[in-house]
Amino acid sequence: MEYNLAILLLACLTFLLAGLVKGVTGMGLPTVAMGILGSLLSPSTAAALLLLPSLITNIFQLGGGGHAIALLRRLWPMQVAIVISTLFSSQWLATGHSTGTQLALGVALVVYALWTLAGRAFSVSPRAERNLALPVGMVTGLLTGATGVFVMPAVPWLQALRLEKDQLVQALGISFTSSTLALAAGLWWHGALHSTSLGVSGLAVIPALIGLFAGQRLRRVISAPVFKRYFLFCLLGLGLEMTIRAL
Repeated sequence: MEYNLAILLLACLTFLLAGLVKGVTGMGLPTVAMGILGSLLSPSTAAALLLLPSLITNIFQLGGGGHAIALLRRLWPMQVAIVISTLFSSQWLATGHSTGTQLALGVALVVYALWTLAGRAFSVSPRAERNLALPVGMVTGLLTGATGVFVMPAVPWLQALRLEKDQLVQALGISFTSSTLALAAGLWWHGALHSTSLGVSGLAVIPALIGLFAGQRLRRVISAPVFKRYFLFCLLGLGLEMTIRAL
């Protein structure tokens, strides 16, 4: 597609906001980006635009903590399932039939917002973790390929593992990075990843990083739980609007 000035400005503002949310809450960049851009552009175009900002900010999230190797040994079955499932399901985004994917995206946003607002917490035993890691990864990959959003059910699952704070941040970074790379490979495989989109995606890294660093500074002076609550209400409204429009 042709990227005019209005689309470029929209992308920059979207990733500035998405980076800000990620800086404050530790997640949410692809959710915000797909929620806004996916309502105005085709889902495959929106997904292509988020690839590089998501990847670069995830690399920053992976840095520090010293838990990456141990977490990879623990989480690799889930990550393999995410990659394989995303590669095949990304055909749904690549087809250009946006009604179904917009409906799936709207539903995914609503479910994620309601789940997080409800504050439902549960823990997973070591035995359940071994048995359910692959199914959780497969479902996450299916939703990633269909919607470009990779928070469900990976985020509540990782939270249920009762990791320490630094471990959880790195575990989320590992999962988001796997999903981003798999989505990029899947879109390329199905012919929906074009050099123009990658160029715009590269430009979007700058506002995403500005938003990320601003969000990290903002987190020191505001209440992150309050910020996250209002963000989730906005996300819920956006998801409902997209769901109703797709029906």
